[in-house]
Amino acid sequence: MSSLREVKDRIDSVRSTLKITSAMKLVASSKLRKAQRVIESMRPYQQELERILSAVLLQGTDCIRQPEMQSEAPAGGSLSPEDQAARPQIVLAFSSNSSMCGAFNANVIKKTLETFNILISRGLDVQVWSFGRKVTDALRSNGTPAARDYSSLVSHPNFAQVADIASELRGMRAAGSISDAILVYNHFVSTGRQQVTVESFFETSLREQSSDVAGDYTDYIVEPSREELLDKLLPQVSDLKLYTTLLDSAASEHAARMVAMQAATDNGQELLSELTLEYNKGRQQKITSEILDLVGGAAQQI
Repeated sequence: MSSLREVKDRIDSVRSTLKITSAMKLVASSKLRKAQRVIESMRPYQQELERILSAVLLQGTDCIRQPEMQSEAPAGGSLSPEDQAARPQIVLAFSSNSSMCGAFNANVIKKTLETFNILISRGLDVQVWSFGRKVTDALRSNGTPAARDYSSLVSHPNFAQVADIASELRGMRAAGSISDAILVYNHFVSTGRQQVTVESFFETSLREQSSDVAGDYTDYIVEPSREELLDKLLPQVSDLKLYTTLLDSAASEHAARMVAMQAATDNGQELLSELTLEYNKGRQQKITSEILDLVGGAAQQI
């Protein structure tokens, strides 16, 4: 059995750790609420914009194509293997800048490396753009360093900078420099669940929504023309998609850290109870032993 001094030191250590985990849980909870408010305030605008543009696409489906989809073939389409190999693909991986958030980083890193290896096995030239120091460090350790590092945006999301990145990706796609860009991130489902998601940056939900809005079709009067409207607004859809992905990953990080710190706090309190019980038993045993020694000494004197 450990000495009372050792048990007391462990109790003090656990109490100090509990203060840290409890504080980190409160901070993560506050940041999560803020991230959720940002996403919830932006989502109605994004959904309404996509609904309106889907209806506009129905008015001229045969003659209008999305600017970011005007390459010679869609991602994973009918390009020959030679053309695909000549046109690199970019993987946009989103993680956190810090740890202590459970399996949040491990899951997205695993999926990023899996996606990277699958694309490489198809003979494609792949670049990885990292959003988060954890995935950047993991890629470096794996021998495939990230071509670009945007970790600063994880701590301080900035729509203007994200829009510049999205614009550059659209320009690279239009120029034929790349064939696709793949997003790998944790999607916030609920506080206790974050789902690793892999999807194309260029594939928007407008075409899928076109069939949904067909029953509630609105014949919009568009000025000056549908072409100019789509050329102006469709890039905003991709800008919002990349920015929403960044915020979604941030919300997932805060949720994962809050859950991890809650679990750590619960485990610490359980350990503290066990150590306190052990300390009290040892202390009582020591007191009993001292009383017996005193009684025995007094009996010998009599």
